[in-house]
Amino acid sequence: MRRSTIATIAHRLAILCYIGFALFPLFWLLKVSVTPNDLLYSEGVRMWPSRTTWEHYSFVLQHSAFPTFFKNSLIVSASTAVAVTICASLSGYALSRFNFRAKYWIVALMLLTQMFPLVMLVAPIFKILSPLHLTNSLTGLVVVYTAFNVPFATFLMQSFFDGIPKDLEEAAMIDGATQFTAFRQIILPLTLPGIAATLGFVFTAAWSELLFALMLINGNEAATFPVGLLTFVSKFSVDFGQMMAAGVMALIPAGLFFLLIQRYLVQGLTAGAVKG
Repeated sequence: MRRSTIATIAHRLAILCYIGFALFPLFWLLKVSVTPNDLLYSEGVRMWPSRTTWEHYSFVLQHSAFPTFFKNSLIVSASTAVAVTICASLSGYALSRFNFRAKYWIVALMLLTQMFPLVMLVAPIFKILSPLHLTNSLTGLVVVYTAFNVPFATFLMQSFFDGIPKDLEEAAMIDGATQFTAFRQIILPLTLPGIAATLGFVFTAAWSELLFALMLINGNEAATFPVGLLTFVSKFSVDFGQMMAAGVMALIPAGLFFLLIQRYLVQGLTAGAVKG
């Protein structure tokens, strides 16, 4: 009994340590964002500054292009998440339910696209998008992000479709429903956890992506949040207070998004973990 109690306490302490380790960077982000510039270096390392200020947030909102970066990231991330989820739902259902020629070759090619380093593909993608006038456009970013996220999202959705019995569709088609009607009215509602997990994964990936946004976008008009953070870095100094304030505000939409889908997201991440 005593050994079990000690093990339980040790387990809880380990969890608390892990949570503290994971949340400490966010706490430090908030702490630096409210620290006045004159105290950033003069006070040394402290858990909380002796004086706080909101001037960094005020500057970022009123005297920088951060609202434009924020809006661009929101448009690109939401558009990419919706486009990828639609494509992945249809392609994942096709791979799960149908047997057709070249199916395994298609799967192999989709896996192959995940093996190349992204740095290798920047120049070819720029060469392809440039004649189409998509190199300095939010539409071009959405196209690129969608292309790179569809393969993984397809396999993710396929795993959810594989866990749904085919008997449900067959029963619906016996009652007169078409294959697409059965998919839309019966199968798709059952995969809401998978859709939420896909939306969350793709939204986060698009929201934090830097490489393509940096290489394909010129100027602040179409720049996204990760690129916008670089504007707080000058040749001889880094404005940490303003950068951290922008980072804190950039966490808000992602946090709200996951808050809205958390019920489905937890179901999606644990689906298939227990069979019985």
